[in-house]
Amino acid sequence: MFEGSTVAIVTPVKDNKVDKAAYKKLIEFQIKNKTSAVVVCGCTGEPATLSMDEHKDLIKYTVDITGARCSVIAGTGSNNTREAIELTQEAEKAGADGALLITPYYNKPMPAGLYLHYKKVAENVSIPLILYNVPSRTGISILPETVCELSHIKNIIGIKEASGSMDQVSRIISLCGSGFTVLSGDDSLTLPIMAVGGRGVISVAANVVPLQVADMTAAALAGDWEKARRIHLELLPIFKVLFIETNPIPVKAALAMMNLIEPEWRLPLTPPSPSSREKIKEVLIKHGVIQ
Repeated sequence: MFEGSTVAIVTPVKDNKVDKAAYKKLIEFQIKNKTSAVVVCGCTGEPATLSMDEHKDLIKYTVDITGARCSVIAGTGSNNTREAIELTQEAEKAGADGALLITPYYNKPMPAGLYLHYKKVAENVSIPLILYNVPSRTGISILPETVCELSHIKNIIGIKEASGSMDQVSRIISLCGSGFTVLSGDDSLTLPIMAVGGRGVISVAANVVPLQVADMTAAALAGDWEKARRIHLELLPIFKVLFIETNPIPVKAALAMMNLIEPEWRLPLTPPSPSSREKIKEVLIKHGVIQ
């Protein structure tokens, strides 16, 4: 039920507080530029630096300001199953259309633990759930076979795949079939993933170039691979520069250069180095994002 371009939206802060005025401006920018859904409090939204109250409030605020204009997917994952259930229940209560749950990080559960973690969350809510596999951040990768087992649970409807492995993606699609949604979690692999049956992307780059990412995924879904390939190649330098340092450091720097947010990060994240900042600026100018 989720496809095309979904933005993993940043959480702007000002004077170390969530900047709701800037956040609303970002949401309007996304809706105006054909973004189909917003992920609030995903990794790009710095949930690790939000308090539980801030996290819940931002989910509710996102639902309130989007209305029915685009879908809202709440990042509600945790390495504590009880906390993941609590957050996901709060997202459902707030009116979110779905939830995105990262694999439990740090404690590195075995496949049986991963299965039971997601099963327990799914049993306590009715909204659609999307698994999130990003081993570079969590230290663990969910096996395709475990994904297949989970796909039989009614409200587990898809996965955001950011393992960087096309073999992993292909295996998941092969095992789970077309009824299970695979979304790219890596902008530079969106087109290859869609070519083997993925349905879209949960995108960092869409924060900066939402219309282009939306057009690329729409073209791929329509089978217009020539157009999708052309946009992919045009955007590749942006995809790459936005990961020149740890996400979301570069993308928040880019949005600040676009005068959409304040250039502020919560510790332990810091502003980009001067050399990284210049590279980000150079790419944005070259692609007409800023003057």
